[in-house]
Amino acid sequence: MSMQVSSSDQHKASEKSKDIRSSNILAAKAVADIIRTSLGPRGLDKMIAKPNGEVLITNDGATILKEMKLQHPAAKMMVELAKAQDVEAGDGTTSVVILAGSLLSNCRGLFNKGLHPTVIAESYQLAANYVQEQLKEMAIPIDFDDHESLIKTATTSLSSKIVSQYSTILAPICVKSMLRICNPAEDTNIDLNNIRVVSKIGGTIDDTQLVDGLVFTQGSAHKANGPTNISNAKIGLIQFQLSSPKSNMDNSIVIDNYRKMDNILREERNYLKKICATIKKTGCNVLLIQKSILRDALSKISLQFLAQLKIMVVKDIERSDIEFISETLGCTPIASIEAFTKDKLGSAELVEEVSTSGGKVVKITGVREEAKTVTIFCRASNKLILDEVVRSIHDALCVMRSLVKSKFMLPGGGAPEIEMSILLHKYADTLPGQKSYAIRAFAESLEVIPYTLAENAGLSPISIVTELRNKHIQGEINSGINVRKGAITDILQENVFQPLLITQSAVTLSSETVSMILKIDDIVASR
Repeated sequence: MSMQVSSSDQHKASEKSKDIRSSNILAAKAVADIIRTSLGPRGLDKMIAKPNGEVLITNDGATILKEMKLQHPAAKMMVELAKAQDVEAGDGTTSVVILAGSLLSNCRGLFNKGLHPTVIAESYQLAANYVQEQLKEMAIPIDFDDHESLIKTATTSLSSKIVSQYSTILAPICVKSMLRICNPAEDTNIDLNNIRVVSKIGGTIDDTQLVDGLVFTQGSAHKANGPTNISNAKIGLIQFQLSSPKSNMDNSIVIDNYRKMDNILREERNYLKKICATIKKTGCNVLLIQKSILRDALSKISLQFLAQLKIMVVKDIERSDIEFISETLGCTPIASIEAFTKDKLGSAELVEEVSTSGGKVVKITGVREEAKTVTIFCRASNKLILDEVVRSIHDALCVMRSLVKSKFMLPGGGAPEIEMSILLHKYADTLPGQKSYAIRAFAESLEVIPYTLAENAGLSPISIVTELRNKHIQGEINSGINVRKGAITDILQENVFQPLLITQSAVTLSSETVSMILKIDDIVASR
């Protein structure tokens, strides 16, 4: 009798594990299906309505998933997968989630054949490692002196964005900014913090420009008719306030006659005048003032004194920008007036306030040669487009970083995925036992990328993928889906490239996430 009870319990536990896995697969697959229509140059956009009433329009996979409100733990794992791809490669966030969804979908057939989840997970890891090796053999070494190839790779990244028609403007900007801050032939990584992306509503995307220096969107503080154009600038960056001192505690001062009031006002003026004179004595003629949350960083009296001394003032500098400004100008942030000395000043050839269609901005150009920094000044007619421009530029810069890290690129248009699918089918034939089934499932899953590209372009996915597979079997490994012509062509001649790192990262991260989901047999709620 005890044996029957034990057998019944085992059966219930087995059924529960199956239900949990099915639930996880369905949740993850549902997330993948949501963003699947956003893949490729002809992918559609998503409109995201936030609780505060804001609207966001994008087709960036990581952004869509980050804004989604998800409850299921497996669905949240897909969001983390997109984040991991964004950190590692910066692009391919939609592809990695679609691939993971396809791998999980094909697990159902493997479960029906009696394969254990651990065997499937191990086989997927084996297939992913094999794909990594084969991708390296398929990859094309990149020549960083060939700027046209770099621009084509950045253009491929931008082609799937809302701003794709402006890729001829944005792609060269991204390439120039990358070449400005590093030596790609020798460096193995790029610090994207050295590229500051500044945005201001007004104008059109055509007005987006690369500035070899700094741009401040708030304009200069010149209510007292101070200067707005300074040549051979000596720039001070201060983190203290140019306003009357206040106690740390809330105190009130009671004044019983006008003479004492005059004395207080006179002392305040003398105090601020002394500070401004100390600043002028060092030769400083441009002053950058960090934003203060405690009190006014700049009073009207001090602004008047600075204007009389012909010192240009830019206030409300964000704390997060201090390090970038210091690196660009060669100045040191100054925390008190006692520490304000000549050796802590930065320099630039020109600081000017420029009028634009969206208001006035301050440009600092002619900075020192040693500064490995650059600013991209983005323009657009409204906030929705402007935010998408910033996201698109970030993705293109991440593509540049991936090229510097891996030094190789691949043909786009689904070519590497279909080639790896064919090679994995051959590899599976050499393996005995259950692993061969799982590796064939992995190979079939890779075909979801070209299938989705064709589907989103309005083509017949089955006939396109079949034709693409035949081309690759015949040895035309650079054949891919040309969504603009609606046919299979040599994708390299169409200038469609993608970094090796993006595809490698997508395969590795998706297989790891799927393996993790497959090994879950229960969900326990914590207290």
